[in-house]
Amino acid sequence: MDDNKIIMLLDDGSEIEFTILESTTYNGSSYILVTDAPDDEDGECRIFKEVSDENDAEAIFEDIADEDEEDAVFDIFLKMLDGEIEIER
Repeated sequence: MDDNKIIMLLDDGSEIEFTILESTTYNGSSYILVTDAPDDEDGECRIFKEVSDENDAEAIFEDIADEDEEDAVFDIFLKMLDGEIEIER
């Protein structure tokens, strides 16, 4: 598997593959910006927060529940990408 790919297991047992576009840390938590689009195609981007701890065998990511936290992290990713991709809110 590519280093920039991640496979997420959904609650229903199905899997979905994402490409990691960027990662960052904010207020002590780790976040990833991912897309479901194949290379060089348009797709949706999502931000996930890592919620795993040192006892977990694999990283655990979830959607961000707090809207203010999501907005702050979104703004960080926008600055990091600085026009590399087009993002619609």
